[in-house]
Amino acid sequence: MLPGPTNVPERVMRAMITPMINHRSDDFVELYEDAVEKTKKVFQSEGEAVLLSASGTGAVEASVINLIKKGDKVIIPVNGEFSGRLAQVLEGAGASVVKLETKPGENATFDSIKEAFDNNKDVKAFYCVWNETSTGTMIKYLDKIKNLTARNDAYYVVDGVSIIGGEEFPMDKWGVDVAMTGAQKAFAAPPGISPIVVNARTQKYMNANPPSTMYFNLSRYFKYYEEAKHTPFTPALPLLYAYREAMNVILEEGLDKRIRRHRICSDALYSGLSAIGLTPFAKEDARSTVVVALNYLDGLEDKTFRNTLAEKFRVLVAGGFGNLKGKVFRVGCMGEVNRYHVMRTISAIGSTLDMMGYKTKSVEALKIADEKLKAL
Repeated sequence: MLPGPTNVPERVMRAMITPMINHRSDDFVELYEDAVEKTKKVFQSEGEAVLLSASGTGAVEASVINLIKKGDKVIIPVNGEFSGRLAQVLEGAGASVVKLETKPGENATFDSIKEAFDNNKDVKAFYCVWNETSTGTMIKYLDKIKNLTARNDAYYVVDGVSIIGGEEFPMDKWGVDVAMTGAQKAFAAPPGISPIVVNARTQKYMNANPPSTMYFNLSRYFKYYEEAKHTPFTPALPLLYAYREAMNVILEEGLDKRIRRHRICSDALYSGLSAIGLTPFAKEDARSTVVVALNYLDGLEDKTFRNTLAEKFRVLVAGGFGNLKGKVFRVGCMGEVNRYHVMRTISAIGSTLDMMGYKTKSVEALKIADEKLKAL
């Protein structure tokens, strides 16, 4: 129950056990083109998809070095570890960064973003971490941002590493120019493949203004794909087979049904764990549907709690980052998450707390969660 890597279906794991192929062969063309087209369906975009052999951070960095030049002004909300990292990457690229900083567990308001656009009419791009994995917060107004970026044709970039595939994301409809995710999150695939999707106008800009780097030079990927459906560098072939199978799983389930499942399971986790006596870390209007962050009870030691949960009940959850280390723990609600995972997690957490001397209402919590899960 980590917020990544998540549980991977057996059929996706088996897809990696495939004889090695030549990445300049017709076999590879079939594999890669199929994976690319299915990725675009999941992102709901007519843009171009590049499947980078990298972690999600690689895709995020690629979005910066291919779009942002020294002196460009960028607006970004910052409220946790990953949005802070993205702001650092932007500053490293030489951008003039307007950071809208809020406390962990809270989001910048849409009005504050509008004000930032009002005060910075020369802004080149708006970047955001849609789902701040470190704090369990999620921006809930992505569909409105295009009304701001449209004022001066600013670019709209969404870091969706820990959420795309688990929440509604009609990329083109929402006017997003660039978006990326990591395979090991809501896609429920092994880590190592990170898709980045770029719309036509942004692709045109990137082709005309390539970065000095080589491996993350997206214009090279666009060129190789257009000419031969190849990648410019050797890709992680076994992982691509697994990734394509994960796309098959997603599309077979259907995006609407998949998103509904994530939301129902999230509601059950929040309700059940709150009934046990735990309190969510994020403010109610900012809570993520794919990462449930919870405050520790007074006196509850992080390492002892998570080790007991793992060793006695075989349930893995994540601790906190930085200043939140030892103060919160985080439960992933993404990928293959279903009734079994939710009920087992609530039961295991309740039992662990009981073992450690805390009085909980585990039976009541399970009943509440069970009632929520009937909607599945």
